[in-house]
Amino acid sequence: MRIRTAGVVAAMGLALAGAGCGSDSPSAEPSATAGAGGSLMIWADDKRTAALKPLVAKFGQELGVTIEVQAVSEDLMPKFVTASQAGNPPDIMIGAHDWIGNLVQNGTIDPIQLTEAQRGAFAEIAIRGVTFNGQIQGVPYAVENLALFRNTELAPKTPATLEELVATGKQLKQSGKATEILSMPVGQVGDAYHMYPLYTSGGGYLFGTKPDGGYDPKDVGVGNPASIAAFEKIRKLGEKGDGALKRSIGHENALSLFTGKKAPFMISGPWSIGDVKKAGISYEIEPIPGFAGGKPAQPFVGVQAFYVASKGKNKAIAQEFVANYVTKPELAKVLYDAEPRPPALTAAFDQVKATDPDVAKIMDAGRGGAIMPAIPEMANVWDPFGKASAAIVGGAAVPSTVTAAGKSIKDKIK
Repeated sequence: MRIRTAGVVAAMGLALAGAGCGSDSPSAEPSATAGAGGSLMIWADDKRTAALKPLVAKFGQELGVTIEVQAVSEDLMPKFVTASQAGNPPDIMIGAHDWIGNLVQNGTIDPIQLTEAQRGAFAEIAIRGVTFNGQIQGVPYAVENLALFRNTELAPKTPATLEELVATGKQLKQSGKATEILSMPVGQVGDAYHMYPLYTSGGGYLFGTKPDGGYDPKDVGVGNPASIAAFEKIRKLGEKGDGALKRSIGHENALSLFTGKKAPFMISGPWSIGDVKKAGISYEIEPIPGFAGGKPAQPFVGVQAFYVASKGKNKAIAQEFVANYVTKPELAKVLYDAEPRPPALTAAFDQVKATDPDVAKIMDAGRGGAIMPAIPEMANVWDPFGKASAAIVGGAAVPSTVTAAGKSIKDKIK
C-alpha cells in the first residue's frame, strides 16, 4: 500500500505550482568540506524521523555540522517538490525510489557520487532501483516487496501454485476452519500493487524494456492480448469464480483477517511482520506462488533512499552525509529497528538476518521481482489498472475492461 500511494502521489507532484510550503531550510552557506561548519535539514516521515534524531547528532559531531530532522507526516514528496520550486527545500529528503522520475523531471535532486566500493556494498537490486538516466540518484537504505504469509496451523503445506492455494483455502472454508481463502487487498477501486504478482504470472506486463534494461513508456502492456489472458485467470479467482479475491477485502481488513485466523494465506510485505508476530500465530513467509503452467509471480521491489536536494543550501555537506554516513551499517540498523524492512546495505542485512530470519525470507520472496517503475509515466497506471482489476474481480467482462484501461493509460501518457 505504501508504494502504491507513492506512485499516486508522484502524479500530484507533476502538477504542483511553485508556492512554498513545509519548513524553512537552513540559512547557513554551503560548506565545501566536512568539518567546516554549517547545517543540514533532513525531511522524513514520522517513523524515520524518530529513529534518526538520536543518531544524526553523533554524525553531526563527526562532520562538524548541525543536523536537524523534521517530520513531514503527509505528502512528503509533493511538498518537497513545491519547496524546491520555491527555492526553499531541505538539504536531504528520504523516500521511495519510484519518486525518482518525478523528482528528476522537476529538477529537484542531484545525482549521488559513490565510489565503486560503496556501490558494491549494497544489494544489486537496490542500486538498480535508485539508478535513473544512467546515474545514481539516491543512496538506498532498505528494500521491500510482497510475499505470501501462511498460517502453518491452518495450512501446513507450502502451496506450489495458486490453484493449490485455492484448493487448500476451499477445504478450510468447507470445514469451518476459515472464512476466506486468501487475504489480499482489492477493495472497491482495486490495488495495482498487490495485483501485480498475479498479473505477471498470468503473462501480463505494464511496460516493456529498453536495450539498457530500463522501462519503455512507449510500450504499454495493458490492453494487449497477453494482459487480457492474464486477467481472465484473475477473474477465475474472483467473486464469480473461486472467491479467493474479493472487493470486500481491502487495506482496512486484510491484515486482521489473517491475524484473526479467518484466512490461511495473506499477501503482504515486511510492514505486516510486527502485527503478525503480536497475534501469536504460527506463520511462514514464502514467495507468492504463480498459476500452474504460468510464469513466476513477480512482486514489485521497492527501494527506500536518501536524496540530495539540487536547490539545497548545503549541497556539499549533504553529499558528504549521504555518501559516507548513510552507507554505514549503524544507520541502516537504526532504520531497520524503526520499521523492519530488509536493509539495502549487505553488511547491515547480514547483521539483521542473524536475529530475524523473516528479513531473509522477505528478500528471498523478492528475488526475481520487478523493480517498481520510477519513470513518471507510471503515475498514469495506478488508477486505471486498479479500477479495472477491481471490476474484473467483481465479474466484469475482461476484454472490454482491460482494453479500456489500456487506452486510458496510453491517452494519459500521450
